[in-house]
Amino acid sequence: MSLSLAQRVYDAAHLTGTFLLRSGATSSEYFDKYGFEADTVLLKDIAEKLATKITGDYHALAGLEIDGIPIATMLSQITGTPTLFIRKTEKEYGTCRYAERGEVKDRRLLIVEDVVTSGGAILDGVHTLRADDAIINDVVCVIDRQSGGRENLEKEDLSLTSLLTIDQLKQA
Repeated sequence: MSLSLAQRVYDAAHLTGTFLLRSGATSSEYFDKYGFEADTVLLKDIAEKLATKITGDYHALAGLEIDGIPIATMLSQITGTPTLFIRKTEKEYGTCRYAERGEVKDRRLLIVEDVVTSGGAILDGVHTLRADDAIINDVVCVIDRQSGGRENLEKEDLSLTSLLTIDQLKQA
């Protein structure tokens, strides 16, 4: 019997203990995205399923440093949509850019993230991109922890599409 994608993600990424989340909240469980991002077969299966949920037309995928980059890269290979790598801050050497491998001005971008809790990292990236006239309305993620992220994104006119929710992972 083959395991469901939700069960495979859960098995690869679920940890228990005491964890401080980026949002500042403490959780007794944590989904370590490196557990599924480092598994090339699982990462490809995730990206193939996530690709079926993308309904818009985008100039590029915007993978947020560091968490969204592996997913955006694999998703790019499957969809044929170019990928931009979005840093948290401008690089201090070389190109000195925060958006690598393409311009953002007047381009429709799809934000790609791994796990969404409060949506804070996404909002940081979106604010920077929108300040440079990027057009951003949509976000995709692998796991929605259902901890207010969707609602926080909606306040900024962002629509979140998740492959899996925390409830689906727990049911798996």
